[in-house]
Amino acid sequence: MQYITIPQLAKMMGVNRVTIYRKVKTGQIKATKIGHSYIIEDDEIKKALGQKLTQRDKKLIDKAVKKVVREYGQVLKLLGRE
Repeated sequence: MQYITIPQLAKMMGVNRVTIYRKVKTGQIKATKIGHSYIIEDDEIKKALGQKLTQRDKKLIDKAVKKVVREYGQVLKLLGRE
């Protein structure tokens, strides 16, 4: 299993480390605290980088697609004809 620190993930994502700390505090990214540092497991790294979708993510996407089709289905059909 691979682990990285919050500053390493921030560098990989091209964001400030404070951004990653906030995501950890709000539970958007799961991390384990060891001493004064946090480590992030490889599954969480993939999720943070958008390389892995969770079941929850898939359900949210499915729900959003259904809503768009329900609300804009006719417009989508018209756009598909062009």
